[in-house]
Amino acid sequence: MCSVFSAGSWASDSAPVFPGARWQEAAPESQGVDARKLEDGIALLGRTVGANGVRELVIIRDGRMIWKGDDIDKRHGVWSMTKSFTSTVLGLLIEDGQCTLDTRVANVLPVLKAQYPDATLRHFTTMTSGYRAVGDETTGSYKHGPSSTPFLPNPNPLFKPPGTRYAYWDSAMNTLGLALTKIAGEPIEDLFRRRIADPIGMKDWDWGDYATVDGIVVNGGSGNGSKHIFITAREMARFGLLFLHKGSWSGRQLVSADWIAEATRVQVPASMPWAHPESDIDGRGVYGFNWWRNGIKPDGARAFPSAPEGMFWASGHNNNRCFVIPEWDMVIVRLGLDGNVKDSVWDAFFAKVREAVRRGE
Repeated sequence: MCSVFSAGSWASDSAPVFPGARWQEAAPESQGVDARKLEDGIALLGRTVGANGVRELVIIRDGRMIWKGDDIDKRHGVWSMTKSFTSTVLGLLIEDGQCTLDTRVANVLPVLKAQYPDATLRHFTTMTSGYRAVGDETTGSYKHGPSSTPFLPNPNPLFKPPGTRYAYWDSAMNTLGLALTKIAGEPIEDLFRRRIADPIGMKDWDWGDYATVDGIVVNGGSGNGSKHIFITAREMARFGLLFLHKGSWSGRQLVSADWIAEATRVQVPASMPWAHPESDIDGRGVYGFNWWRNGIKPDGARAFPSAPEGMFWASGHNNNRCFVIPEWDMVIVRLGLDGNVKDSVWDAFFAKVREAVRRGE
């Protein structure tokens, strides 16, 4: 079901490396990690995270794979982890000079001019736009923007003016995906594949199509409606490693280091009012540009007290996570299809990993 690589089979050199067609595999000890303590943490996570356990778990240390589950090549949707891909496309377009964070989305999508004239790309990527679509009325447990017509703006915003409150909202992210498609002049999947996925060797993945608008395919910007990123844990680890190395891959800068620093730091103050607590998804104090950061929540507690302050992650429904931990030179990916556990489950795992990792703290 799982695999810890045997000591002595790999070089003990701890210098970071990047995978070619395959990941280099190494014993935890060769990378400064106590194998027994690491196994304790993995066993704990396997018992507590959900029905899929750790079958789709990958742990990367210093660019080498030091642990893998037995189903890391299973490809499936990862829901809101898609948002972190969408914001990466935004970073590329800003780097190309095609827009800025302060570009008003209504200048790209004129249908927004009546009710959302001042909402910017920054507002959309931080969930502070106030955007709501026609059909966003909630039924059941899905309370954060479930509309099947996300590009049709609701005349009644969640709040005004933009930037004054926080509300995690899927329709807003799908509309951001449409805006980025318009700015790019091509599907954002094509841009991401050319600029990011192909250079880092991501092969087994796909980005769901939401609609075709003006003859161009629009990929899902949010991850809902089965229009998300479909990927394996093995491939997702490459994306995490790129962000661990601040957008650089084997000496080639693929994404601006400045963008990654901004995208993965806290952009939503803990003091900001919460506009839609019914959703139970609170990013205040921990949300960046569609990445989550191990910041201080409104209650004064750190999101994951047992993990380093610099940790950030992409997060999706069904316990899908890609954690990037610079202090530990580590990427941890866990994918699954088994619900959502409390943060305390992840934190208990990080406490065990912290015991296993000493170098670099």
